[in-house]
Amino acid sequence: MLALKLTLVPLFLLIVSMSGKWWGPSIAGWLAGLPVVAGPILYLLVLEHGPAFGARAATLSLCAILASEAFNFAYAWTCRSCSWPTALAAALGTWFVAACLLSLLPVSPIWAVCAALTAVLFGQSFLPRSSAVAAGAPLRRADLAGRMFAGAVLTLVVTTLSGRLGATWSGLLAVFPLLGSVLSVSSHRAHGPAFVVSLLRGMVLGRFSFAAFCLFLSLVLARQTATTSFLEAAALAMFVQWCTRRLTVTAGVRTQAKSAAGME
Repeated sequence: MLALKLTLVPLFLLIVSMSGKWWGPSIAGWLAGLPVVAGPILYLLVLEHGPAFGARAATLSLCAILASEAFNFAYAWTCRSCSWPTALAAALGTWFVAACLLSLLPVSPIWAVCAALTAVLFGQSFLPRSSAVAAGAPLRRADLAGRMFAGAVLTLVVTTLSGRLGATWSGLLAVFPLLGSVLSVSSHRAHGPAFVVSLLRGMVLGRFSFAAFCLFLSLVLARQTATTSFLEAAALAMFVQWCTRRLTVTAGVRTQAKSAAGME
């Protein structure tokens, strides 16, 4: 169990971090929307506390998309005029306030879906715009090691304290914006606010796959084994992610075609 806690999340963080180096901020943000951190943590929570605990935590993780979008919104707007420490402090403070409010509200899959959908639509509509593209962004080994270490620490903290925290805060903390914080700060320092905004806008589209993942778990964990549930949820998340990517590419091609026709 300890080996799983120390390796699952760092491995996924490694993959997402390298995607930013190879393909730029939009793709990295899109991949970061997958449950690369929360998924392994929820799986470990189910193994330690059972399916009922895990289902409730998954429902709260679905709700926590709202808190994650609050983090992105605060960082994206603050970084345009402030340094990264100020932007990070504002974003983390906003996330904490949103998480506290979510912890006080009734827990149900229907409410969770409504909260997540509202957050995604809000983020897509009101995040600042950016056309920054920086394929091949440099990534130092120290930065990569730091990301993987932070992922391992978050996993250990949530799973170790889950008995005291309960399912509600375990689910919320499973979606703590660890990856968003690390990617935003490192991108802000290296490439500036436009790059960060592009990264965070890419994350919005990834929320749909994460929402599908959490909703599926909240509905099926009580009916089948944990491993089967998570494998099916992961497959669903990847399918939804592929669909959103295809829709985005198609929309981009149509926009370019219209622009070209207008110039003629």
